[in-house]
Amino acid sequence: MPEPELPRPDDAATALAMGRALHALTALLPALGEGSHALNLNAERTDGTEMSADLHVSVEPDSWRVDHSAEEYVQFFVLLTFALESSTVRDAVLVATTTDAGPRVCGWEVRAGWLHPMNTAELHQTVTSMPADDAAPLVVCHAPALHRPHRTAKE
Repeated sequence: MPEPELPRPDDAATALAMGRALHALTALLPALGEGSHALNLNAERTDGTEMSADLHVSVEPDSWRVDHSAEEYVQFFVLLTFALESSTVRDAVLVATTTDAGPRVCGWEVRAGWLHPMNTAELHQTVTSMPADDAAPLVVCHAPALHRPHRTAKE
């Protein structure tokens, strides 16, 4: 028996979500501040499949650099796009870990087509369930609110 196919969003909805994903990244990186940041995006598709993508970025005054291949950046961007579009993704969380000046973490959940700061208690529970890379404890911080662009009539 073939598996049921995921709904396919129309091209206009995908294009709008791509614009929001680009805007989300351009709002997120300056909000994180200077330094090296590991971004982890976890999503659950509507068919129950878990997906994730990682992206390491370095933010400097007036610039940022992706420390991954173009293919890995595209994978992250596509997953973010479909999480924001929401017809094929039921739940998605973006966690940013910054190691400069001690490891700290903040997170956003995708709701209504945008990234919204996570509750720190919920984030703490999420990050303590993940395996730690080193002995330094993570400091859970409030995620900054990200400015959302004005919605268009199509949204």
